[in-house]
Amino acid sequence: MRKFAYVFIVVGLCIILYPKMTVLYSEHKQERLLQEIESVEANQGETANGNEESLLSSYAQVSRWLEEMDTESEQEGTSAEIEAIEDEEGLGTIIIDSIDLKLPILEGASKQNLKHAAAHMTETAPLGQIGNAAIAAHRSRTAGRLFNRLDEVEVGDEIVVRSKGEQFVYSVYQISVVKPTDVSVLEGNDSDKVLTLITCEPLVNPTHRLIVHAKQEMNES
Repeated sequence: MRKFAYVFIVVGLCIILYPKMTVLYSEHKQERLLQEIESVEANQGETANGNEESLLSSYAQVSRWLEEMDTESEQEGTSAEIEAIEDEEGLGTIIIDSIDLKLPILEGASKQNLKHAAAHMTETAPLGQIGNAAIAAHRSRTAGRLFNRLDEVEVGDEIVVRSKGEQFVYSVYQISVVKPTDVSVLEGNDSDKVLTLITCEPLVNPTHRLIVHAKQEMNES
């Protein structure tokens, strides 16, 4: 009889404690889920901050290289060299008819790439895609070379970018001169396809950066 009594007591305790244990288990599981979600959000935040820091660092480096190159002796690239870059290693071509400009675009705004071509900043949006795609080039002192004549571009001028068999046509909508530390020029949004051109200003002993913003119509391919 005592055994049956103990069994009844245990069963009774289980019945009494079951709701409480269920609540405790539910709360434990909920807490774990919250921790996992917060962990994911934290990692996403770290990634976003990391990307932003990478963009800031890259822009500062590109800006510094452009200025350093302005003070160095220019290494003239022959047309054969430029054609070789465009045909074999280039990401694409940038064309601005209003200033008679046609340049190869290389991927990655390294000091080497900036010597003989325009360079797409890898940390920015891909060419022709939604976001802000930035292209930097040296403000050569040789007339018509690289972005030497970029200051002659006007609002409304067309910029054509050819890349990987596609052509993207942008229209200039804003021209500004900013401090070298002003990274806001690289900001984009989730709806516009923006192209940003970056070079030094003024031509000699530059202290600022000349920025040309252009936008692609959404119906463009």
